[in-house]
Amino acid sequence: MWIFVAVLAGVALYAVSLYNTLVKNRQMAGEGWSGIDVQLKRRADLIPNLLETVKGYMTHERELLEEVTRLRGQAVAGSSGSPAQRSGIEGALSGALGRLMAVAESYPDLKANENFKEFQKALEETENEISMSRRYYNGAVRNLNVSVESFPSNLVANQFGFVKAEYFELENEADRAVPTVKF
Repeated sequence: MWIFVAVLAGVALYAVSLYNTLVKNRQMAGEGWSGIDVQLKRRADLIPNLLETVKGYMTHERELLEEVTRLRGQAVAGSSGSPAQRSGIEGALSGALGRLMAVAESYPDLKANENFKEFQKALEETENEISMSRRYYNGAVRNLNVSVESFPSNLVANQFGFVKAEYFELENEADRAVPTVKF
């Protein structure tokens, strides 16, 4: 009888441990998503200042400036979307910003402008932070998804409604390409 009670208690403790691991992994994925959200908001806040600095120098690059402005608006408007939705919008915005920076290289006065240098540095730092946040989030999602799918934790996950999370990734191959500038 005592052996049965001990085994039952051991199984119960193990189930509690699995549940706590699932909760921890879900919280880490949420924390990772929050980190991405903070960095994307920071980038969205930097873009208007960068565009104002660049506008005076790049009057004939109006189409690119309008595209960056439009994509920034979509990114801000879609801030409550799923990781898949956000990654598409943010990937397009990253590509447009890359093209903007590449075009800016053709303007020596702009490159020498202190405001532009500061915004470019802040944007580069933010892009690096976004990249690190994406890696952290995707690692947390991987841990959660492994816990949700692997045995025996999947039994606990199914019982308590834990579900797999979405990765934050670029879906468009063109967003990964280095921008080219032609005049």
